[in-house]
Amino acid sequence: MSVREEFDAWAAEGRDRGMEERHWHTAKHVLARMPVEAGDRVLDLGCGSGYAGRALRETADVRSYGLDGAPEMVRNAASYTDDPVVGFLVGDFEHLPFADDSLDHAVTMEAFYYANDPRAALDELRRVLRPGGTFYCAVNYFEESVHTADWEENVGVAMTRWGMAEYRDVFREAGFHVASQDTIPDREIEIPPDEEFPTDGFDTRTAMVERYRTHGTLLTVGVVP
Repeated sequence: MSVREEFDAWAAEGRDRGMEERHWHTAKHVLARMPVEAGDRVLDLGCGSGYAGRALRETADVRSYGLDGAPEMVRNAASYTDDPVVGFLVGDFEHLPFADDSLDHAVTMEAFYYANDPRAALDELRRVLRPGGTFYCAVNYFEESVHTADWEENVGVAMTRWGMAEYRDVFREAGFHVASQDTIPDREIEIPPDEEFPTDGFDTRTAMVERYRTHGTLLTVGVVP
């Protein structure tokens, strides 16, 4: 199944709201770090339900664009807001429908690993972001996060699993300066006591603690020179 087909199905089943709820634990920390100012144009890449763009609008007077490859996701996202400066469109990461140097910032929350060609996607982001613009890339599917290694098999679509060093390398190859890279722990998800394991896909409580509290979400921040 293609990524589009998979996430169209998720949207039709209402699972986009569940993704939003789960990702918000770390997403809010990513969004709080973004240096957005009034009037900025911000792209939410792989927007899903559109929660990141809506959240940015609540904290700054920005123009938000949400792009997703799944039409059902885009339809759902558009239905969740009547804000005239939050827009949504269907498209792929490798062919962004924006002019050169036309955006101030971009963010992607738990979506970049679904890109058909992530290097081409970085080239496109480098093209559409202005000098000084930033790209905040947050992923919880990465090499050091050992407890997510089976996700590609479980989801059933092709995914890219880079490590921390490789993310830095490919950002630089695309022409970004790597401003920072760290991991953001999920401190809100409830972790049951030892006696309740195995549970929720984890054999031990230690494994669940490592997944959420230790590895968490990898955030790589690129800046256009």
